[in-house]
Amino acid sequence: MNSFQPKKILIVRTDRIGDVVLSLPMIGILKSALPSSSVSFLLRSYTRELADGQEHLDQILLYDTGGVEKPFFQMLAELRKERFDAVVVTYPTVRLASLMYLSGIPVRVGTGYRWYSPLFNRRVFEHRKTAEKHESEYNLSLLKGLGIPTAGAPRPTLVVREEERKAAREILRSLNLDSRASLVILHPGSGGSARDWKPQRFGELAKKLRDRGRNVLVTGGPGEESLVRQVVVASGGKAASLPKPLRLMALTALIERADVFVANSTGPLHIAAAVGTPVVAFYPPILQCNSKRWGPLTDRKVIFEPSAADCPVCKGGGCRGNDCMDLIRVAEVEKAVESLLVHHKRAVPVNA
Repeated sequence: MNSFQPKKILIVRTDRIGDVVLSLPMIGILKSALPSSSVSFLLRSYTRELADGQEHLDQILLYDTGGVEKPFFQMLAELRKERFDAVVVTYPTVRLASLMYLSGIPVRVGTGYRWYSPLFNRRVFEHRKTAEKHESEYNLSLLKGLGIPTAGAPRPTLVVREEERKAAREILRSLNLDSRASLVILHPGSGGSARDWKPQRFGELAKKLRDRGRNVLVTGGPGEESLVRQVVVASGGKAASLPKPLRLMALTALIERADVFVANSTGPLHIAAAVGTPVVAFYPPILQCNSKRWGPLTDRKVIFEPSAADCPVCKGGGCRGNDCMDLIRVAEVEKAVESLLVHHKRAVPVNA
């Protein structure tokens, strides 16, 4: 540890759900290394709920208003007003780097591999695109810029309030599910962040699981309503769905109630891992998107990641489509779900 002892530290993570979840362990590590410092988090309003209630987090700043980025000089004025001593930018853009530089923050930690990296005065030289480590480890590596050594990837945790758990129970009751049966949640969307298992495959899986007597619920985020309907139709109407997308922590509370969560590589997958729900996850054979970098941080998981060499279109070359994901068979996924259900059985009824 060096002699620099910042009193006010800002973590910046203004991208998506999974990215924010995998940045949360930075808060506790900073507080442990610098117990007299205050820690703030800059993120977007739609991911704010993920940081709410985090132990050791002193303040949340928002990068947008109603989903629209705050004007540059408004954001700059807010940052200057806070008089931060140090900032760690986990998700760099030229706009963010410029804001941190112009706001006069004395110590600015960021990547050393962008053309605008000179705007950071403590640079960490790691190429995330090589996927040599997990995303959470890359985030923690940036703390070396503050003289804080880290190792491994601590698992994120989320704070689910009792009122959200109560709302989740009420939602499940409204769906008239079998209270004696296990609950499997299927989340077929990824927001374009990865190659996806097809909705028809999710539907076939739902049908098989319902035939085994499992409750199956299909969830999706805003804008994924059509995708959810496709899965329900492909299940022959055997899967249930929500009348509308939920707020982020309401969805988190619902995922917490599930026995298994099945999804493509997407933010809610990391939510499931963080609240202790076993997961089945699908990853494409693309270096920047693989499970080594973006896998769920839990021991209770089964990951399907086809080989690029087996893809009938790409044949081991550069990815040219979604055909590789068709190599993941419904029967194999069903077996994985059932295996997790055997080893991680719910202690309470699904809607109790």
